Amino acid sequence: MDNMTPVLEVKNISKDFFGNQVLKNINFSMEKGEILGLVGENGAGKSTLMKILFGMNEIAETGGYGGSFFLDGKEAKFTSPFDALDAGIGMVHQEFSLLPDFTTTENIVLNREDRKKSSVLSDIFGNRLDTIDRKAMEKNAIEAINKLGVDLDEDMLVSQMPVGHKEFTEISRELSRVGMKLLILDEPTAVLTESEAETLLMTMKKLSRGGISIIFITHRLHEIMEVCDKILVMRDGVIVSNLDKDKTSIPEITKAMVGREVKGGEGNKEGRDIEKLPDVMKIEHLWVNMPGEIVRDFSISVKKGEILGIGGLAGQGKLGIPNGIMGLYPAGGKVTFEDKEVKLNNPDWCIKNGLAFVSEDRRGVGLLLDESLEWNVTFTAMQAQNKYLKPILGGLIKWRDQKAIEEATNKYIKELQIKCTSSKQKAKALSGGNQQKVCLAKAFALEPKLLFVSEPTRGIDVGAKALVLEALKKANKENGTTIVMVSSELEELRSICDRIAIITDGKVEGILPASSSSEEFGALMISAGKALKKETEK
Repeated sequence: MDNMTPVLEVKNISKDFFGNQVLKNINFSMEKGEILGLVGENGAGKSTLMKILFGMNEIAETGGYGGSFFLDGKEAKFTSPFDALDAGIGMVHQEFSLLPDFTTTENIVLNREDRKKSSVLSDIFGNRLDTIDRKAMEKNAIEAINKLGVDLDEDMLVSQMPVGHKEFTEISRELSRVGMKLLILDEPTAVLTESEAETLLMTMKKLSRGGISIIFITHRLHEIMEVCDKILVMRDGVIVSNLDKDKTSIPEITKAMVGREVKGGEGNKEGRDIEKLPDVMKIEHLWVNMPGEIVRDFSISVKKGEILGIGGLAGQGKLGIPNGIMGLYPAGGKVTFEDKEVKLNNPDWCIKNGLAFVSEDRRGVGLLLDESLEWNVTFTAMQAQNKYLKPILGGLIKWRDQKAIEEATNKYIKELQIKCTSSKQKAKALSGGNQQKVCLAKAFALEPKLLFVSEPTRGIDVGAKALVLEALKKANKENGTTIVMVSSELEELRSICDRIAIITDGKVEGILPASSSSEEFGALMISAGKALKKETEK
């Protein structure tokens, strides 16, 4: 390959799924060491295009694709991801592809384990008698982790990790490969805090200087502007703009993505006097044993009808709070809701008594991936609240009310603008952002009195993010739903919350009105970070 030959050249790529055209004549090229930003609303076709480049099986299983692409000037025809890996392409998918019962190290070096000869028998019978060299494996894994500059426990099981650590494990796995030319990152920062994301962006710049080309998909447009050389904007399966980073702006990118201007959010200016509202939930000395998000001694009162935000740095316990109260991880302490003591470690009690939860782990906790949207939206309400059922034989038997199920599902499809073929479509066929909307719809169908939402806009594009936040505000205002919202994005919390509690080391560091400035919240987080650092250095 000469210096003039692109690392990647895509020519007239098209793809349809059973008559539904999702990509139309995609053309672009990339140079060595270039970082290409790929942006677009959920359902624009970004992930499908990357699956083609990575040789994913579902592309061949659904009729293949039109057009062609070239690596170092040679046409690539991959029949599986293994072909892509052999050709020097690595990919970190939007959804995790880790083995939950394996450790960080085992996942990073999977299928590339170091071996050592067990005895002279290995020379006679071949490598079948070789043993795994765990020290060498750990050395390689730690080297990959160090490239990221993050603190990962190489011996922790994936099933015990918070989502941010899972993301870094995925990326470390790709960085450990030899001969990588092109790295595809599909929404890598969606589950990361701002500080974790900044670490990743620095790593991307370092990899770029080392000659690795990167396709970076994200909805965080400020990240695109910080690290990318070129920006491709996709809408409805077509590239609508090919922009030079130095000659564009976030408003221009946003307008190209959604076909309209989208205003940026500000702090919640409604200024409701929530101090006069009665308490609806009181949390006293809560502890939660959630790996990576341990809650140690959390106490707060939630006002009836408010939107309470919970923020803080990664790993400080904010995700553990709703997971513990809703019974997904072992918890203790005392929680009362409407003057009744919450039965901790009992999800069924919570749902039957008016609590609901939208988890940050939509695929692991939130969705029935192989079931229809109808089943996903209504099943929990049907099971826990006997909704969407009709009596038969004078009430002796209750049967599904299919008409009510369809009406409810279609209502939320319309309100949340879920992009799907119909309410019969399976959840796994939707884009990540639309799956997140289904999780919200499922929670709304419960008509909860208090709703916990954890990272509600994770993986949702800039246009849909405003829609989801508005849906939460609407549920709060029109239905009187009390909302406790956990998010890594401070500006997201400031845009709809009444108060925001910052969590450090599993405890409340401070509580401020959402109308407080970003600088005030930043100072709270920084002081917390310094305190933790001092404690660690003792």
